[in-house]
Amino acid sequence: MLASIDWLKKYVDINVTPEELAEKLTRVGLEVESVNYLGAGLEGVVTGKVTQIERHPNSDHLWICMMDYGSGEIVQILTGAQNVHQDDIVPVAVVGSQLPSGMKLKKAKMRGLDSFGMLCSAEELGIDAKLLLPEQRNGIFILPPDTPIGVDIKKVLGLDDVVLDIDLTANRGDCTNIIGLAREAAAVLGTEFRMPDMSVQETAGGNAAEMAKVDVQAADLCSRFAVRILKNIKIGPSPKWMQRRLASVGIRPINNLVDITNYVMEEYGQPMHAYDLDTIAGGQIVVRRAKENETFVTLDGQERKLDESVLMICDGEKSVGIAGIMGGENSMITDDVHTMLFEAACFDGTNIRKSSKKVGLRTDASGKFEKGLDPNNAEAAMNRACQLIEEMGAGEVVGGMVDVYSKKKEPVRVPFDADEINGLLGTDISKEDMLSYFKKIDLEYDEASNEVIAPTFRHDLFRMADLAEEVARFYGYDNIPTTLPRGCLLYTSPSPRD
Repeated sequence: MLASIDWLKKYVDINVTPEELAEKLTRVGLEVESVNYLGAGLEGVVTGKVTQIERHPNSDHLWICMMDYGSGEIVQILTGAQNVHQDDIVPVAVVGSQLPSGMKLKKAKMRGLDSFGMLCSAEELGIDAKLLLPEQRNGIFILPPDTPIGVDIKKVLGLDDVVLDIDLTANRGDCTNIIGLAREAAAVLGTEFRMPDMSVQETAGGNAAEMAKVDVQAADLCSRFAVRILKNIKIGPSPKWMQRRLASVGIRPINNLVDITNYVMEEYGQPMHAYDLDTIAGGQIVVRRAKENETFVTLDGQERKLDESVLMICDGEKSVGIAGIMGGENSMITDDVHTMLFEAACFDGTNIRKSSKKVGLRTDASGKFEKGLDPNNAEAAMNRACQLIEEMGAGEVVGGMVDVYSKKKEPVRVPFDADEINGLLGTDISKEDMLSYFKKIDLEYDEASNEVIAPTFRHDLFRMADLAEEVARFYGYDNIPTTLPRGCLLYTSPSPRD
């Protein structure tokens, strides 16, 4: 799990260094494998504007660029790149700058003319090519025309962020997202945890229930399926802040709709999918098992052979997606979309894992489902996605939601016994201290029944030993004394064979 410190700070106040945060998270069982500074080794590179460009008199491939990089003077920089034009805004490594490769810029002479720096490509800035559009991968990295000049390139491209690489155990599916990690960070730091805005204006009016129907025919594999409708969709680039956060965790920005679904998946841990409602026959969604030997072409253009163990998303006439894994080529969002159907669902993790192996396709979404999702999270994630669409002016939300939720998941109540927990741990921790640990991580205490109430997003808490582990995490494993195991030795008579 990759977690951007900048992203985490939206929901929790972080008052320690990234290394200190990493140590604190590791001590409570969320092992941080590495702390990665995205702009490591990149110093002194700023944004600059090409004020004038002309051919080198002694070369048929070199260009002389006069650069304004906010210093108050115009400098001459020579480049062999062929994609640079007058008035372009580009990354400029002036004399004294350093690149991630370790290269330090010095004044150079090229075919008899001085060059006082270098115009940089994305690769030279240390940016992974998979996070770039095809046109950004070759030549100088051309920045948007509204980019201010003289600004540190790390700030412009989000390379001033720090990313934690966290190795999560299988039972902590609640931490496979930014909100879950922010909640844990708030607990270990003793600071406030804040949820993002999920308010939806529903400016399109109408009623989603009149525009779409949902029929879940395999309730054992789909505990919840929620749908919202959006009108007047406008596809375009997502805002720079969203692009930077997605890129920080290894996701390439594509457009506002795709980026929002990916953003909410990383933020809430809830995969989502968008369909063009005009391509959904009858406005109907059917969740059913695949037919034996059914074939289906996924978004990547590959034909997949299915059987009855695979869960499918269908409309009134055809299959439109493999549940929890990937949508179909026949329902992909195009630039012509006007009305969109947004879905957030909760599928059986074991089935998704088996289906993923069967069809030979594993995605970020299937990885989330495999660890187990909280069905109560689907509505919040759906509303967050709709709120972002409204905020960006990318569409208008229709009133209401179609929600098929067969059996609501309720919080688990676990009997609490401080003495038993101390016996398991070999400690002498007071009941009050234990309850204070529980409060940090949103575990409620019912004094009347003497039970601890675990929220539905904590799939791993259902017995006394689990509560003991939570106590141990926040008391500190290093503080637990070494003790010998306890047990009774029973005397038995010698066997006649002895």
